[in-house]
Amino acid sequence: MEDELRLFRHSRFTLLSPVNGRRLLRPMPFKLGVERGDMTDSTETKPESSRKVHWDFTYAYLVLRVWLAVRALFIGIEKYSSYKSVAMPLIDPSTGQPDASGVMVNVNIKTYALANYAGIPAAFKDKFAHEPLFPKFALVAFEKMLGPAFILTGFMLLIGLGTRLSLLAQALLYIALTVGLVLIDQPDGVAYLGIHIGLVAGALILAEHNRFAVLKKW
Repeated sequence: MEDELRLFRHSRFTLLSPVNGRRLLRPMPFKLGVERGDMTDSTETKPESSRKVHWDFTYAYLVLRVWLAVRALFIGIEKYSSYKSVAMPLIDPSTGQPDASGVMVNVNIKTYALANYAGIPAAFKDKFAHEPLFPKFALVAFEKMLGPAFILTGFMLLIGLGTRLSLLAQALLYIALTVGLVLIDQPDGVAYLGIHIGLVAGALILAEHNRFAVLKKW
């Protein structure tokens, strides 16, 4: 009997007082890993002190973010560009000097100025003007805000100021442009914009891995 009691003392059960001449067993609480040191490493779960950083996702998001930012930034800047035809003397290739005959040639020179702003190309603007589902006041407002909106969202995305909001704003701009191109029957442009929408969606999925930003929350 003493041998049996000795085994119970080393077990996970305890003996209760006899009830009606019978002894009852009650399981004892135990902490896995504290009393069984040999299983600590394999069975004990320890909460992580901090979330693991996946640097591959972080770099993937950074590359995608910078690409979309630069793309949007220069889309907006290019809307302030224009080509002007300038008469210049013909250069003699053998001497590198103006031709002695005094011949002039027209050369297209690219310039940037606020006066050059054109949110929508002239060829598309004429088509939109004849589209009944595109109100004229909406066309005017959209053209005026398109360039500045791309520049603003591109700059915000580049420095990491409200990356999610800037990505969402860019997605809305691309969707609006897609609607316009669908109305004037430009399937190639629609497919081109669809690629941009996919890139923005991918960036939003990876936004939780953003590590280099001025404001990470938004």
